[in-house]
Amino acid sequence: MQKKERYEKVLEWFRVNRPVAETELQYENPFQLLVAVILSAQCTDKRVNQTTPALFHDFPTPEAMAATTPEVIFEYIRSVSYPNNKAKHLVGMARMLVSTFQSRVPDTLEELVKLPGVGRKTANVIQSVVYNKAAMAVDTHVFRVSHRLGLVSDKCTTPLSVEKELTKHIPEQDIPIAHHWLILHGRYTCLARAPQCANCGLQLACKFFCQTHKVKQEKRREKE
Repeated sequence: MQKKERYEKVLEWFRVNRPVAETELQYENPFQLLVAVILSAQCTDKRVNQTTPALFHDFPTPEAMAATTPEVIFEYIRSVSYPNNKAKHLVGMARMLVSTFQSRVPDTLEELVKLPGVGRKTANVIQSVVYNKAAMAVDTHVFRVSHRLGLVSDKCTTPLSVEKELTKHIPEQDIPIAHHWLILHGRYTCLARAPQCANCGLQLACKFFCQTHKVKQEKRREKE
């Protein structure tokens, strides 16, 4: 299957079968989403959503978080991964928002990555979810699923190379939701250790399934 045809089949399947796809992080404004995404690094959205209500209640604005210390924030987020570093990042991020960006979450990659704790992936999430920009955040799910489906080649060995390949082939208007399509597919169907291929509607468009299915058929023939 040619790459163009594969993209068309995959995207059309998602459009029909998952017309609504959005982040599972719970938030009420751009600042809260930024906090949640920073906390979600190497941590589940479920754990983050259990952690943020008390944090958002006591520190609802950049000004409130900027006025406290990492030691105080740590007590709120101690159940997430790497709480010490994330506490420092959150306070530093809030202080920079107040001092440099008038307490407004920036909308460009160049400005977002200046914030403590914000890398390219986090910046792309904010651009996509908050500002509906054609930014593709590549986390472990997107990286895995895009390779298995055959949307990107084996030569794409870094998140940045996967991001560039995906944004090259996915129509610009679909990129914000495609980010969620791939994440949710990786989270609930195309699992890392035990992909649920039998329950996947993308079998015929999936490079991984076609290859493994072919191998299984060949092995059965050899036994016969």
